Parts: sequence; structure tokens; C-alpha cells
Amino acid sequence: MEHEKKIIFSATQPSGKITLGNYLGALRNWVSLQEDYHALYCVADEHAITVRQDPAALRRQTLELYAQFIACGLDPEKSTIFIQSHVPQHAELAWTLNCYTMYGELSRMTQFKDKSAAHADNVNAGLFTYPSLMAADILLYQTDLVPVGEDQRQHVELTRNIAQRFNGIYGEVFTMPEAYIPKVAARVMSLSEPDKKMSKSSTNENSYILVMDPPEVILRKFKRAVTDSEGGVYRSPDKPGVSNLIEIYAAVTGKSPEAVEQEFSGQGYGAFKPAVGEAVVEALRPIREETQRLLADKAYLESLYRQGAEKAAAMANRTLRKVHKKVGFVPR
Repeated sequence: MEHEKKIIFSATQPSGKITLGNYLGALRNWVSLQEDYHALYCVADEHAITVRQDPAALRRQTLELYAQFIACGLDPEKSTIFIQSHVPQHAELAWTLNCYTMYGELSRMTQFKDKSAAHADNVNAGLFTYPSLMAADILLYQTDLVPVGEDQRQHVELTRNIAQRFNGIYGEVFTMPEAYIPKVAARVMSLSEPDKKMSKSSTNENSYILVMDPPEVILRKFKRAVTDSEGGVYRSPDKPGVSNLIEIYAAVTGKSPEAVEQEFSGQGYGAFKPAVGEAVVEALRPIREETQRLLADKAYLESLYRQGAEKAAAMANRTLRKVHKKVGFVPR
């Protein structure tokens, strides 16, 4: 059997910036998922242009994100890792699915409402039909599971509705995908506002750690991390800043939060915060160095993303041919 393993698909837009939260909460899980699933990981550059992009920056960030995928431990031999625009079947299937997606469904999507408000001068058709492209991304590979955060669950539900509608008319064409919320995902909070999730979109650069931040920047950000005046290193609902630092230290060292509390018992934040910074620097160092090495070897990086696109296209073609036949297109 070619697909004894279930198929898992995930895509990330190329902002070029992976935060510590992205790494601990998602990417590190992806690395373990590739052992148990037929995994596809995509740099979603077509999704990115629903918002105006600087072309040179988009190219650079796409390659940076691709290199960071590999550096974080995604293995091109075990996973299919590709750039979305290199597999034109995504855009082709998206058009067909547009014709099976209802206007009302798209207008109810919370992300469309949020992005329309944030980019009122550029509410374009692509932004509106973005969920149809996301559905194509998923359905193209007969995906079983889609690792998503809560904010994307609505898109997976719409994808299921589209698949159900299409299958209802033409028979079993698409696998019915399910949202997959990984069991162990570290929830990393902002260093400056520990009641909020760590996000690279924050205007305060001290609130997040980037995988590519130099060691001195990481250490400085942790020294400035918000704690409290009490001074004890232990978890408590009224100590969100300290609790967040304990969780981060535990996640990067593999220790339990209880063991971290014990390790720093009787010590103040003056000892604890630099220790968290050092641990994060060491955890991210190999990723940063490997990313830089890959970006310097353009020919090798190109060979990887071309190979990824070929593997993805071979799978995508099977689904697209079936869809074209069902809707009545003349075979090529």
C-alpha cells in the first residue's frame, strides 16, 4: 500500500520570522509527526499576497522560512517540503472549489472580517476567497489530518463542508480532513504581556524571541521579561510572567516545571532570567546556524525545494485529474 500512513498537511505564510512560540508550539511537533505520518509542509506564498508584499522581501522570506523548516529538523527524505506557488495545482483546484463554495460561507469567516478591518484599503477578492485556496491546499493531497490552532479551526470546518458538497454531487472524490490539535504543544506567552500569546506581530520587539535572534538579543530580551516584585520562582495564576518563563525553561531543557521550580528554589529573578535566556540560546543555536548555512548554499537549497515541489505535484496531479474528470473537463 502506498499510503499506509495517514496524510498530514500544514502550511505557514512566509513572514520570514519563526518565533520561539512557533517553534515550541508547532514546528517541534511537526518534526515528531513526520515519523508517524506521510507529512506535507508548505510555505504558503500564494496566501501571503492577499496582503500587499514587497516582492524582494517576499522572495527572501520564502527562502528563509524554507531553510528554517529544514534547520528545525524537517527531513526532505521523510516529509514533502515545498513552496506553494511551485505546485500550480493549488491555484487550479482553488478555482474549481470556488465554484462549490457559497458566498455566505466566505462572508462569515472571522479571518476575512479581521483582515478586512486591518487592511481596509485592500479588501480584494483573494482575501475573500482565501479559504477556498486553503481548502484546495488540504484536499489536493487527500489529507487526513490538519495541525491547526484554534484560530484556523473554522477554515478546516469550511474545507469539510466544501468536500462534503463536492462528494455529495460526484461521489467520493475527497478524503474528509480533520483538524488535529497536537497533544503536547507548549503555549508560549509574550515576554512583555504574559497574559497574551507570543506573537511576531507585536509592536514591542522585546515581547517575542525569534529563532534567528542573535544570542545577545535573546539574553537582553529575557533580562527585560516582565515578572513581578515578589521574587519567588514558582508557578501561580497571579504570577503569569514567571509561570511563562518556567514553562519556556522546561520546554527547552526537557525538565518538568516542578523540577525547574526546585532548581531555582530560594534564588531570585536575577539568577533565573539569565538562566532561561542561556537555555534558549543553546536550544536555538543549531537551528540559527543551520539556517544560515543553508541560505549560503543556494544551489543545495534550490535542489531541495525543487525536489519537494516534484513530490507534491505528483500527489496533487492524481487528485486534480479526478476532479477535472468529475466536473466534465476534457482530459489534457
